[in-house]
Order: sequence, then structure tokens, then C-alpha cells
Amino acid sequence: NSITELGLLKMDFLGLKNMTVIQDAVNHIRLHTPDFDINEVALDDKPTLNLLNRGETMGVFQLESGGMVETCRKYGIDKIEDIIDLLALYRPGAMQYIDQMIEVKKGIKPVRYEHPLLEVICGDTYGVMIYQEQVQNAAKLLAGYTLGGADILRRAMGKKKASVMDAQRQTFVKGAKETNDIDAQLANQIFDKIAGFAGYGFNKSHSACYGHISYWTGFLKANYPVEFMCGVLSNELKDTDKMGVFISECHRMDIEVLPPDINQSMVRFSPEKLPSGKLAIRYGLAAIKNVGEGAMKAAVAERDAKGIFESLDDFSNRLDSKSVNKRILENLVKSGAMDWTVETRAGMFERIELVVASASSAQRDRAQGQVSLFDTMDFASAAPSHDSGSGGSNVPEWSKDERLATEKVLLGFYTSGHPLDKFRSVIDSDRFEKLGMLEQLDVSDKRSRFSFAGMIRHVEHKMTRTNKPFGVLHIEDFTGSCEVVCWGESYSPANDAGLLEPGSAIRFQANVQVDERTESLRLTGSQIKGLKVKAATKNGAVQIGLWTARHGEQDLLAIRKILAQHPGKIPVELHLQSGTGRRATITCGDHLYVTKSAALEKALHPWMD
Repeated sequence: NSITELGLLKMDFLGLKNMTVIQDAVNHIRLHTPDFDINEVALDDKPTLNLLNRGETMGVFQLESGGMVETCRKYGIDKIEDIIDLLALYRPGAMQYIDQMIEVKKGIKPVRYEHPLLEVICGDTYGVMIYQEQVQNAAKLLAGYTLGGADILRRAMGKKKASVMDAQRQTFVKGAKETNDIDAQLANQIFDKIAGFAGYGFNKSHSACYGHISYWTGFLKANYPVEFMCGVLSNELKDTDKMGVFISECHRMDIEVLPPDINQSMVRFSPEKLPSGKLAIRYGLAAIKNVGEGAMKAAVAERDAKGIFESLDDFSNRLDSKSVNKRILENLVKSGAMDWTVETRAGMFERIELVVASASSAQRDRAQGQVSLFDTMDFASAAPSHDSGSGGSNVPEWSKDERLATEKVLLGFYTSGHPLDKFRSVIDSDRFEKLGMLEQLDVSDKRSRFSFAGMIRHVEHKMTRTNKPFGVLHIEDFTGSCEVVCWGESYSPANDAGLLEPGSAIRFQANVQVDERTESLRLTGSQIKGLKVKAATKNGAVQIGLWTARHGEQDLLAIRKILAQHPGKIPVELHLQSGTGRRATITCGDHLYVTKSAALEKALHPWMD
């Protein structure tokens, strides 16, 4: 207040990471469209407006909260001015006018203006005065205020100081009579209306700037989804949980997220073209939990300067052991960023200490100028293969559940499979509906119940107003995820039985209805039971997992050769999966049936499901 009274100008400078997201996306786009300029994009882009009206606004500035998603769907955004208006309205106090604006916009109710000039002032906002500039304009046009005087009126109305308001009312009533021959009764009525709006009035220039950022992020998501999501993910490097949410959004958008790879990944998330020509997102090295951005910048710079890394030993030898230490190597191995070496993760992890010690010793020798006889020969510069450290090769590989658990912790999502894989034959059967296909269910009969199965990702334990427990389960299967409300009579027994824990595989019945408020489907769960592994085993078949983005013809040829070397009577199943969750299972012909053995398992371990 003191600054204002002294006549000094106060400025707020806001730093928004959304601006960095936009610039990151633009940089990716310019790799294939050099002259792209976000400032020049059309402001009436249909794909953008359609995306906002569908409520697919995760990652879109200021429009991604649940309430705002619903408001976008109800409002029907036709132009960027609608976004600007919504941003000004969607705040405490002003929100009360949203339904009024929607009803007028859609012709459900007419708007009545106390004076024709009010239509000039707030006709564009359907009779609602939502901006400070409208308050000022009303004072200027209706009562002859100067712009400076109108700003004083705006501030007085916003702060609701009684003495100042009384003085301004007299000035307004007198000016309205002199300027437009408005009688005192109507002038007071208009003054009260303006004062009501002024308490919530938002600065339009501020809302317009925000509206453009919202539009630009929506435009990028609608038209350049891979580049945009790379920018979004790269700006959440320190928050693995948030990255998991955005990666799930990538999967919903049918964008494949490729696992980290020390020979393929950049420091941050980046677009990568698949053999099919489609763009995918490659996981950024710096996003791996407990792996520093500085160390990964050094690794990428070394790779770019001197070529790809040949092995774990080569990687450790070529980088300063002070920046790429034991802990970083451990996390790279556990996250799968070193899987390209074809060593098992357990084997590499077992010998990391030896690798680091050897690299440190070699680096000390080089620093002291000690030169080996073989350093002068061309072949000596080749990095030792992992066979030189094969002490880890006899270490049993970690179980699939262990590998997946560390991937989830370090990356925020699973890259080498899914915890539900062991239940695949049951979940994919006709016994259960698919969570990603809820829209295809006939929910006309409100009494109908459907069977589902999946894994609990998260549970919100809550209490009703009458102090009775209930839960909101966040459940996923191979096709998608959803929330399931579980009331006391079903919640308490399942909770007491230890079924409602993250990671638990369950089956349940659910009533599916359309939520009248959000128009989305709402699931109410009951009869919750655990899924059993033995019930999911199918013919004792050998399970082989292949990912469309990282496996190809050479993998198939290698697998066929291995199977042919171990003939028997046990069937083999190939499970194909894309990074977006799409799956298919192929049973090999009986000429490729096998005999199970340790040798077979070791040979197939790179693909074992």
C-alpha cells in the first residue's frame, strides 16, 4: 500500500516452466520443420479447439484440473477469447458466473442489460463483467470518468472501503446523469452491479497472456504430440511420480515411450523415429532417479565425440570415475539403460565394484603419464568386452518382479514388462471386461454388473460424512486404467484381508454408470478377491516377451534357433507388446515345442517373459 500511495509502479514478474516446455517442443519441431514459429500459428486451429472441448488437457497450461476439464467440455470453446474468459472466471468468487455465461452463450437464457451501453461493455462476455478493464470502461462510458479516475473507482470497489465507496457512488450517480441522463435510481442500481463484479474483476491483459500460453500448449499437444510430451516430461525430471502420470498419458495418446539406453538416449526426453516411420519418445538419461544430469551430459558428450559404448567396462573406462561413480552405474544397470550389452542386470550389478576399481586405476595411470606397451597399438584402444569380467555371468538373473519393481522406482513406469504378465492368460480372457474399453459396454441397465481384473496402483482411504470408511481404487489392466469407488460393505473386508495394497492383483464386480455431473463413466466395485498365480498359468508354456520398438527380425531368428536346439513337448508363447500397452499373443507351432532346462532359460533370458 505504501508503494501505491507514493505513486510508484509495482510489477510482478512470473516465471513459468510452461514457457520452457513450449520452447523445448519448438526446438524438437524445428529439427524437421526449421521455420516453425509458435507465435505465427493460427488461433482458430480446429484440432486444438476439439482437444480442449474433449477435455484432453493434461499438460495444457491452466486447463488440466478436474474442474477446468469439466468446464471446458460444458462451455464449448470456439475461439481463443473463450479460453481467456475462462481463465479469468475460473477463480474463487468469479466462478459463480460460469453457468450464467454458458446459458447465455448457448441461448438457453437471454441476457438483460440495465442500459444499452452495458451491452457495448460486456456483450462479448455474455453480460458478465469479468475484467477490470470492463469496470473502468463502464465508469468512463456511463458516468464520464477519465481513465485515471476509473482506475481509482476500480481499486475502491475491489477493496470495498466504505468511505471511499460512498464518495465514488456520489460521483458516479452525478456523472451518469450529466453524461447519459440516467436517473439516480438506475445509476445506483448500475453502480451496485458494477461493484459486485469489481470484487472479482481480473486484469484482461494478464488473462490474455495466460490464454495464449494455454492455447499454445493445447496447439502443440494436438498437432505435435510427441514433441510436446517430450517437453512436458523433460521439465519433470526430478519428479518420478509425475513422470509416471505423463507417461500414462503418452500411452493413452498412442505414443510409445522407449526405455532408457545409454547408446540411444539423450540427456532429456527426445523424439525418436521407429522403423515404421512413426515417432516415439526416448526416455531421457537424466530422468533416471539418482542419476545426475551433469554425469549424463558428460556421457552423451563422450558418446557423440568418440562413438557408442561397447560394454559396461568401456563406458566406465571412458568417463571420469568422479562423475560417473558406482551409485550411478548401479542405477543405470537397474533401470535397464545397459541392457544393450546382453549381460544380465544381476551379472552387471555383481561386478560393478570391480569395473569401477579397474577404471579408476586406469584413469590414475593415464593421469600420471604411465603408458602401456600396447597403448601404441591400434587394437589396444578397444574397450574390454564384458567377458573379461565374466565373474558376474554365473549370477542368477533377478526375477522379473524384482526387475519391474526397480524400473518403477527409478523410471516411474515399467519398461521390460508388466507386473500383471503372470496373470495375462486370465485377464485377457473373455471372463473379464477391459478397463480401456469401458465406452463399449452397454450400461443402459443400471443394475448390470461387470467383471474386471487388474492391479491396484494406488488406494485413497476415505471416510464418509457419517464416519464410515470407503476407498477409491486406482486400477489398471493391459488396456487402461480407471478409478473404482468401493463402499464400506465391500471396502472393509477387502482392506482387512490385505487386498487393497498397491501392486495387488485383484478381480472384482463393478456397477458402471454415467456420472451426470462429468458425463464420464463411474465404477462402483464389490466382491473384491485376489488373483492367484496358479490360476493364471497356461499349459506351463515357456513365455517369451517381445517389444515392438526394441526387437526385430534378428531376435525372432535367434529365438527360433534356440528353440530348435531344445526340442520337447512344452509349448512356447510369444507375447508382443508396444510401448502404448497394445498386446498380442502367438503360440508357436508344435515343431518349436521345447524341453525346459537351465540351458534353455539362460539362452532365452534376454526375451524371457
